[in-house]
Amino acid sequence: MEKPMQGKRVFFLHPHSVIQDEMLQLFIAAEVNVSLIWDHAKTLRVLRKFPDSLLFVNIDEGLEESKWELFISSLMKHEPTKNVRIGVLSYNEDFELAQKYLVDVGVQCGFIVLKLGLKESAKILMKTLDANEVRGRRAHIRVNCRESDRATCNFKLKGGYVSGKILDISSAGFACLCEEIAGLKVGTSVNDIQLKLGSVLCLVSGKVLGTQERSNGPFVVMFDFSRVSTRERQKILQFVYQHNQREIDEI
Repeated sequence: MEKPMQGKRVFFLHPHSVIQDEMLQLFIAAEVNVSLIWDHAKTLRVLRKFPDSLLFVNIDEGLEESKWELFISSLMKHEPTKNVRIGVLSYNEDFELAQKYLVDVGVQCGFIVLKLGLKESAKILMKTLDANEVRGRRAHIRVNCRESDRATCNFKLKGGYVSGKILDISSAGFACLCEEIAGLKVGTSVNDIQLKLGSVLCLVSGKVLGTQERSNGPFVVMFDFSRVSTRERQKILQFVYQHNQREIDEI
């Protein structure tokens, strides 16, 4: 079966501290489109919007274990969410508990015991995500910033500065609409580009590869990876994650 183009959203419900504090950054760096959900009562709202997503449930908190079983079973039977693939996370090493969720409930993404340790748990989770093709055929997560004023850019050119609004961005590049276009043409390499992503400044280099929609822009700029540091790339990935997390929080 051919991989999906856009990949799938991945949600962690009531995430353990090890997910929040350590594994989350691993997923962000691997360009997994991950978000956290804190309220199980509102989970259905999110899953209805993303019916082909993956959901990993921490059964150690939030509800009694028996109620988690009912909650997960209902999601798997409910028409709008029946295609959501579910996994269970716990510090509980009880074999019978694991068998109940794997065999009786029938969760598709495993029962993962976090006591295995960070490295081993992360490895198991990544294997599960890859098996479910969460990244699809895309290499990067691109977010739409058209309705936001949180992302802007500033190009330093020989003739001065050109500023613009970022319309969408990923760790590979961005599209922007500029106030002035003098000196900013297709094929132009720019070594000094300042991105303002929320409250974070990011300094990158890139090349104008083309335009979208009409001849005078928006411009499409691809980053020059030989000149963009790991630190700056991490800033962009963090912005992408925060943008998507904000979307889930609003839902």
